Amino acid sequence: MEKISILGCGTMGHSIALSAAWAGQAVKVYGVNDKDLENAAKGLRSKLKVMAENGLFNEAEAKRIKEHIHFSTSLAEVVEGATLIIEVIPEVLELKKEMYKKLEGMVGEEVVIASNTSGFKPSLLAEEMDHPNRFVVTHFWNPAHLIPLVEVVKGARTDEATVERAMNVLTAMNKKPILLNKELPGFIGNRLQYALFREAQALLDSGAATKEDIDAAVTYSIGRRLPITGPLMTADMGGLDVFSAISNYLFEDLSKAERSGEVLTKLVEEQKLGDKNGEGFYKWGSDISEKINAEREQTLIYFLKNDMKLNGEDGK
Repeated sequence: MEKISILGCGTMGHSIALSAAWAGQAVKVYGVNDKDLENAAKGLRSKLKVMAENGLFNEAEAKRIKEHIHFSTSLAEVVEGATLIIEVIPEVLELKKEMYKKLEGMVGEEVVIASNTSGFKPSLLAEEMDHPNRFVVTHFWNPAHLIPLVEVVKGARTDEATVERAMNVLTAMNKKPILLNKELPGFIGNRLQYALFREAQALLDSGAATKEDIDAAVTYSIGRRLPITGPLMTADMGGLDVFSAISNYLFEDLSKAERSGEVLTKLVEEQKLGDKNGEGFYKWGSDISEKINAEREQTLIYFLKNDMKLNGEDGK
């Protein structure tokens, strides 16, 4: 079993640690200061409480998971003995490259170094490394403890042994790893997500429909099907002749915008950034924010419990 260390204890960092510990793996997590560790410990307790209350595991298991996670502000302590390191620090290219240089001076060349980046190409991240063959991207989706998908992306110089080890450790964490055979900005998930977001912006900017109706068109239609059938399987079920014919006339009219839409650009200029500060496309009072976030969490837990049932786990 790989010995996992995680660099970064923010929302993604401690959520990934929770996933590893839930699967029975001891994991060490690095934070830059005591405040970071306090926030991570608080977030971990909150997540464990919600998961236990929803029957994903019992209180004894929650305690065991917590005991499997060790937080520290000492980078040397966290990486000592590690065989696989997952970097989850801010999306600043030079900051990441600096961390990899530091790590290569602290661990052997057989240690896999992975990044949770959501967009940087692995070849770019690893271009200054002495051993880029041991570098790979493992992109977890937020919230990492509830969403199974992890996108594994190899760089031009990543060796197959590194990819295999990453895929194996993610499978052992009860994740659903998928492998990208070529480097693409945004990988798979974000390319699909932002294609939908671009068209939603175009519809809103053109006045074709209200924001509420645009969102409803997804949540009450394709949003109901996509958890079972992805876009390609959906096409198979609907008939490829039909989907080809519609593609041939509809693609000509879909948005080809290369930048954010008019409404989104104006909202950002006005510092209306959404849930994080109270207003975006929608107004976000504390009651609304708590309600929507809780509903999303409950839905993700529902799907996760269903996955566990299909895999023969009882969740107790």
